[in-house]
Amino acid sequence: MVARAYTVAFEGVEAKPVEVQCAITPGLPAFSLVGLPDKAVSEARDRVRTALSSMAIALPSKRITINLSPADMPKEGSHFDLPIALALLAALEIIPKDAAEGTMALGELSLDGSLIAVLGALPAAMAAAEEGRMLLCPKASGPEAAWVGSVQVIGAANLADVVRHYTGQAPIVASEPGEVTAPPGGRDLRDVKGQERAKRALEIAAAGRHHLMMVGSPGSGKSMLAARLPGILPPLTPTEALETSMIHSLAGLLSEGGISRTRPFREPHHTASMAAIVGGGRRASPGEISLAHNGVLFMDEFPEFPRGVLETLRQPIESGEVMVARANAHVKYPCRFMLVAAANPCKCGHLSDPARACSRAPVCGEDYMGRISGPLMDRFDLRVEVPPVAFRDLDLPASGDASAAVAARVDTAREVQAARFADHPDMRLNADAEGQALEDIASPDAEGRALINRVAERFGLSARGYHRVLRVARTIADLDGSHSVQYPHVAEAVSFRLAGMKEL
Repeated sequence: MVARAYTVAFEGVEAKPVEVQCAITPGLPAFSLVGLPDKAVSEARDRVRTALSSMAIALPSKRITINLSPADMPKEGSHFDLPIALALLAALEIIPKDAAEGTMALGELSLDGSLIAVLGALPAAMAAAEEGRMLLCPKASGPEAAWVGSVQVIGAANLADVVRHYTGQAPIVASEPGEVTAPPGGRDLRDVKGQERAKRALEIAAAGRHHLMMVGSPGSGKSMLAARLPGILPPLTPTEALETSMIHSLAGLLSEGGISRTRPFREPHHTASMAAIVGGGRRASPGEISLAHNGVLFMDEFPEFPRGVLETLRQPIESGEVMVARANAHVKYPCRFMLVAAANPCKCGHLSDPARACSRAPVCGEDYMGRISGPLMDRFDLRVEVPPVAFRDLDLPASGDASAAVAARVDTAREVQAARFADHPDMRLNADAEGQALEDIASPDAEGRALINRVAERFGLSARGYHRVLRVARTIADLDGSHSVQYPHVAEAVSFRLAGMKEL
């Protein structure tokens, strides 16, 4: 008689169901594990055997065979310990077989039988809901998995609790969703002296999820401005939180018992490899662009990143997803992020300072910024020059609106967009609009149309650049509370688009 339990194997953010079959048959005593397991899964038999011994459960002197089906799917990770133990307990008739078959389990076993939290509890809960089974996981992973409201999540502290739960001696209370509350941020936009145009660009970018490029000399406040961007972004919606947390769960970033509604803010160093940015490695893990899904990817010293790394950003920026293709895996991850890049105008950084400009100006600036290809630069909706701030200006009183006031305007604009795209599941913000939908929502008035046509002819805007100007103009109109896109909105959008461009 074969006993069964269920678990999952991960392919990107998807959790594929795996059937764990256990058969105890006459023969020489052995404990075999088949089904294409990796080293961590193969070692599970020793952990399971020792954990059962700690509970005074002795394995019979027979042949024990564990099969992980489908057998041609690679099985990786230590989360197979608990489902293997569950199937074995059912085969030994310690727990009911029908209860084990109705359970999807994942968790790592210690030698004393306690359960250790593992990666991927949230995607596993989604798979359990689709299969119509309850989820059994370590207690520490319960608050994370319980966010999937359509599945019952049981979080056990150790294997003995699992046995007592299934035998009815001490049922475990279902886990409740846990939410991690981020500490209040102390970084306010009013801390930045001057730079009103850059602050305005940040507000527009946050409202419509537009990509932003800031160019300025060292110490002008580019990183300081970017660090205050999370303070003006609205919290993640429940749907966005679930999407983002599934990626973070696979990456092992949900370690505080629950998920966070704070938008991701990733800032990789310019020495990061292509696999770190895009994703990859032996398990085709998500990269920084996927970890920044529904949030911000801040890339300081943008031209210093390797050229190959920068060019790989072009396709994900357009499509909102990335395919990590390796010899043993083809995994697709979502990556709808807001790219904020910061760069010095030249290698020394003082091209715009007449008192400190080098003798190679302006050639040094062209060579340095030339590391960013034209097609990649064309994908930035907003470009802003951040001039240096004189030390005398640092003693001036704070200017501009506080982050709370800006965040309120951004939140209002995003609510307008949410209502606008309510019937378009593939669109959420103005940055997602394309084709006929963009024409319907962002057609400017006659004066605005004439202005953008003149700019397109004079500066040679590409079709992509033309559409990006319209998206930014629509966002500016939303911030202004206007139902239509008018001439001032187009003019402001054009001014951000043309910053740093040469006249033809």
